[in-house]
Amino acid sequence: MSKKLFVIGFISLFLIPILSGCIENGDQKNNIPQVMITYPTINQYITSIVKITGTAFDKDGDNQISLIEIKINGSDWIEVDGTDEWSYDLNTYEYKDGSTTIYARSWDGNSYSEIDEVTVQIQNPETSESDESKWAVFVFAGNYPTDNDSKLGNGGLYLAEDMAAYFIEELNFPTSNIFILFDDGWIRDDNGYGRRIEPVEQRTHQYDVHYSGATEENVQTIIHQVVEGASHQPDSEVFLWFAGHGAGDDNNKWTGGKIMERSTLFLWDGSLSDRVLGDMLYSLRADKTTIIVDACFSGGFADKTIYNLPTFILLHSRITGPGRVVMSGASKYRSGFASTTKGPLFSYLWFEGLKTKEADGFQPGLLSIGKPPDLLTRRDRKVSVEEAFFYARYVLREDESLDAYKSMEPQINDQYPNWGNLRSKSGLIL
Repeated sequence: MSKKLFVIGFISLFLIPILSGCIENGDQKNNIPQVMITYPTINQYITSIVKITGTAFDKDGDNQISLIEIKINGSDWIEVDGTDEWSYDLNTYEYKDGSTTIYARSWDGNSYSEIDEVTVQIQNPETSESDESKWAVFVFAGNYPTDNDSKLGNGGLYLAEDMAAYFIEELNFPTSNIFILFDDGWIRDDNGYGRRIEPVEQRTHQYDVHYSGATEENVQTIIHQVVEGASHQPDSEVFLWFAGHGAGDDNNKWTGGKIMERSTLFLWDGSLSDRVLGDMLYSLRADKTTIIVDACFSGGFADKTIYNLPTFILLHSRITGPGRVVMSGASKYRSGFASTTKGPLFSYLWFEGLKTKEADGFQPGLLSIGKPPDLLTRRDRKVSVEEAFFYARYVLREDESLDAYKSMEPQINDQYPNWGNLRSKSGLIL
């Protein structure tokens, strides 16, 4: 063999593997991604609004899942929220009772995963179970992920759960008719300031009530179900609690910029004005309805501005009316306040007065600012929602430790059971 041939052969032995390696790497096969439905589980009974959750993974190492899609039975594929950890709110009221199959797939930009599926059992009551004529809805949104300065913590959730437990144990509200809508349906660590760790409905909780996110769609769905159920039941009773951020101008200390504006509560993905809520409740026919909206500049929900003065007639909410007691945690012109661990301040005090019965005998006083019972007051150990309001109003004004919050000035519009002088002097007892 000549020296020239030897050199060519020697180079080829090293060059071919190198070139082969380059060719092989350039033609590397893409691994298909994976997807898994983690909740609900096989044959689980579900009702109301259920957060479907799952995970996805890309074996290629970069875990670049582009999107997750699900479909219900034979529906079209729907893109959901999240990728490697994903979720979707399923409104079971839109489906017939019985077996329903949920399908999920992931996409990494090149390939779809194999489809994961789970079959569950939808079981929705037509209206309400017999003799269950009480409904309670608790809505709180306060931990928006892009703005740590405005987070309200998980206190609103804890307060909602405390109130729900009291309603179940002491007031005989059925668990099937209690709904708690919180943030986007996820609870976050660091008291709401950190990363989301699990859906509220999947965490351990005391009672089997309905949990979901405080989104516009979910609020509309649940309020619609409550209105339909309560309006077809005799002696029905409804309690609605909304809390979170309200829209207004904190720099305008006199009116909050709300003279000719409606009161508005922010939900997780939008807002809820007093008139929109009024439209949602327009067809509600219930013997007793209690509504609390605890947010900054929320007096318009009670058709009040400040000092218990009415709003301009063209700005009426249509929420107030016979059989209803409507309260706001602040006047239309003032900010409200909340504890990140105990929840909105007015609601916390209102519930304390109700639960401990310390509010028994409290009266409106001048401009409904709250007046404690005197020697002539009849105290029966039955606390009305109005008495609890006047108790909270009085404590806000008189407790020195709450001096910084006196400007809230909660408002009330009491038309239970009828207008004006026909209104019951004993108040609405839950």
